[in-house]
Amino acid sequence: MTTYEKTEAICRAAKAASKNLAILNTKSKNQVLEKIAEKLKIKCDEIISENKKDLINAKKNGIPAPMLDRLMLNKERIDGIRDSLVSLIKLPDPIGSGSVTTTACGLEICCEKVPLGVVAMIYEARPNVTVDAAALCIKTGNAVVLRGGKEAIFTNLALVCAMKEALSECNISPDVLGFIEPGQGHESANALMSMKDCVDVLIPRGSKRLIEAVVKNSKVPTIETGAGNCHLYVDSSADLDMALSVAINAKCSRPAVCNAIETLLVHSDVADKFLKNFKAATESKYGLELRGCERTLAILPGIKEATEEDYKTEYDDMILAVKIVDSTDEAIEHINKYSTGHSEAIITNSAKDAQKFRSMVDSAAVYVNASTRFTDGGEFGFGAEIGISTQKLHARGPMGVDALTTQKYLITGEGQIR
Repeated sequence: MTTYEKTEAICRAAKAASKNLAILNTKSKNQVLEKIAEKLKIKCDEIISENKKDLINAKKNGIPAPMLDRLMLNKERIDGIRDSLVSLIKLPDPIGSGSVTTTACGLEICCEKVPLGVVAMIYEARPNVTVDAAALCIKTGNAVVLRGGKEAIFTNLALVCAMKEALSECNISPDVLGFIEPGQGHESANALMSMKDCVDVLIPRGSKRLIEAVVKNSKVPTIETGAGNCHLYVDSSADLDMALSVAINAKCSRPAVCNAIETLLVHSDVADKFLKNFKAATESKYGLELRGCERTLAILPGIKEATEEDYKTEYDDMILAVKIVDSTDEAIEHINKYSTGHSEAIITNSAKDAQKFRSMVDSAAVYVNASTRFTDGGEFGFGAEIGISTQKLHARGPMGVDALTTQKYLITGEGQIR
């Protein structure tokens, strides 16, 4: 079989299996999630062993350290995935909920939440996404087709095998979880992007280049997620100790995730003191490389000069662009010009500037006096996320169970005609 034929067979099987999954009750779906959590515990050592194969190959291929961190699974991280499954089980099932109205002529109209159908994902080397995506889709009665990156192939196969065993033991067709192995080049991804007859929505999750390629070429309706050129603005009224703590966390805790900041904006009134303290706190401990505007270079001689391209870049690395601004308005203008619409933050003691920032920054998540690293489905109380949407239709921000539903109108009458 060709790559296209294999992909089509997986998608059509998922479409057929989705019909029975869509009508499962909440108890049955939660039992599957419980079984998956159990399988991950039983197979923990096996999954870690397969993950080590991926890590060895990634190191040989020169994958940067922050990206290796995204790829790595250990017992603690697998326990974290299992915890997210437990949280998901506790959440209300959105399927079947809705509202009922009665028209003037006596028609009863029920607007009910229903599954999307078949959700497909193309994503890179983040194996936790494999479980999160599958679990969210099962919770909402959707079949899922996954196409992960080649860097995580052994890990993903082990995770998918465990989840398919859980499905089978719960008497649910394992076809509701389709897995497409990365083909030569982009063949399997291109094939998946053409499956408009059996895939209802496609979600790319990864680099800006991946997301742009899927949005441009997919024939399947697409939700843009993940690209995170995020900003932190330190206002003139900011508590500088708070600003230092938040800035370090927002950049240095995990620089390769999409909610890490890539640009630091600092008001000119506090730039000298804050930037010197920030550089001292991050240069030796984290090895953070700063790239600044001309005014920043005057305060921090020896750092690299930032280019226009730097302000557009999601580094996914220990690199941070810096710019000094003279007002909150200037900071907002910069953010709205360069941001990917993901997450932005202001550190301020001014209620006026905080409200202006909230109102005028056009991103999915806008923070006042907190780190952008909280933009996450688990942190928002969603149990898990299938991605962070940076578009406005039909979902925006961390996508939990509600984002994986659509609606159906159910109308009951007594012979009414129009």
